[in-house]
Amino acid sequence: MRKHVWIYLGVVVGLGVGGITGCYTVPVTGRTSMILVPQSEEFALGMQAYNDVRSNTPLSRDTALISRVQRIGSRLAAASDAPTWAWEFAVFEEQTPNAWCLPGGKVGVYSGLMRYVYTDGELATVLAHEIGHAVARHGAERMSQQMIVAAGGAIVAGSVSDKNVEVAKVAYGIGSELFVMLPYSRKQEYEADEIGLIYMARAGYDPREAVTFWERFRQLSQGRNMPEWFSTHPADEKRVARLRELMPRALAEYQRVTGKP
Repeated sequence: MRKHVWIYLGVVVGLGVGGITGCYTVPVTGRTSMILVPQSEEFALGMQAYNDVRSNTPLSRDTALISRVQRIGSRLAAASDAPTWAWEFAVFEEQTPNAWCLPGGKVGVYSGLMRYVYTDGELATVLAHEIGHAVARHGAERMSQQMIVAAGGAIVAGSVSDKNVEVAKVAYGIGSELFVMLPYSRKQEYEADEIGLIYMARAGYDPREAVTFWERFRQLSQGRNMPEWFSTHPADEKRVARLRELMPRALAEYQRVTGKP
């Protein structure tokens, strides 16, 4: 069994190293990522998912909220590194405090998010973060990682005796999820935060409101967060700490655009 463990660890380490090299340079951060999915396919999947959500989730009738989301979202999209995408912003009547941006620029905001949002700058924090995910092509990057994980699983299955195949496959699945996919997702969250701060600043929203929003979100959500080890998102206190580290660059951009201190 020791041989099988080393095979499994070798594949997982290989996956981790594989994430370092690639063919797409993420805007703002400059990180090089590995993308195996053509952008045309990525956009088509995004549109399909967007249409599915619109078909199964009621749209909000709050015209003031819809106008607010579209106004702030359009301003951020114009300041992003993908201003020519076919951006679309929809508000759904759903009490989950959430928002998302699909590949190609289809953005959804759930009405439940507004319990946590007090200002336009705080709403811009959330929208800029989600736009950052899309522009960084995080969805395609995760798909590419999953393709590699699946290939690695096939390698493991072919490297052990029939008696131990199922054990090895289970071990590989657990290991790749905990040691590769979840930490990788948290890495993307931090990166979307960084991109979002810059997009906020470029659009003329004070990036300091990102800290205000996440501190309030942490307080209002206290006791409901999963342990970070098993979560796709970083712990809120770590997110706030990271935002503070990134703030000087974002403030310099904000001051350059607005002339405000």
